[in-house]
Amino acid sequence: MAVNLLDFDLEGLAAFCESLGEKKFRATQLFRWVHQKGADQFDDMSDLARSLRDKLKGNAEITALPVMTQHISADGTIKWLFDVGGGDAVETVFIPESDRGTLCISSQAGCAVGCRFCSTGHQGFSRNLKTWEILAQLWFAEHFLRKHLGVQERVISNVVMMGMGEPLLNYDAVLIALTTARSMPW
Repeated sequence: MAVNLLDFDLEGLAAFCESLGEKKFRATQLFRWVHQKGADQFDDMSDLARSLRDKLKGNAEITALPVMTQHISADGTIKWLFDVGGGDAVETVFIPESDRGTLCISSQAGCAVGCRFCSTGHQGFSRNLKTWEILAQLWFAEHFLRKHLGVQERVISNVVMMGMGEPLLNYDAVLIALTTARSMPW
């Protein structure tokens, strides 16, 4: 079964490369292709050896979450609803401002806390998102926005773990996702 490379921080990616018989430095190259350039096809990764690309094709994938809906408002705010399987969906919102671009991402499908004032809490809790599902929101949004806005440089400067779920109740996956996002070479 293929692993989703979005599930790895740089250290995990290095261990994965070593498991394929590759040197650790290959992880940095791969990390740049996936996160900086937004590549999702191994054949596009032209500075990786053909033998490594072939190994990756047989053992890995780069899979984004399916977009169920997308709404772009007049002020540039974009809201996506992503399908996370099992009948569950999570929301991701990009908020542009003159000095920054903020992306609000989900860490859980639903919420177990059930605060009276929160509509997400009334939906109930389905499950914690996996690391790759958290990172896939950021990965998709950054590369969509670059194409949408016609720019090469980084668009998202801030990431907020929003209230669709309580991030600290999914601590391990959130920590890896935030550590990975922080080290992205944008």
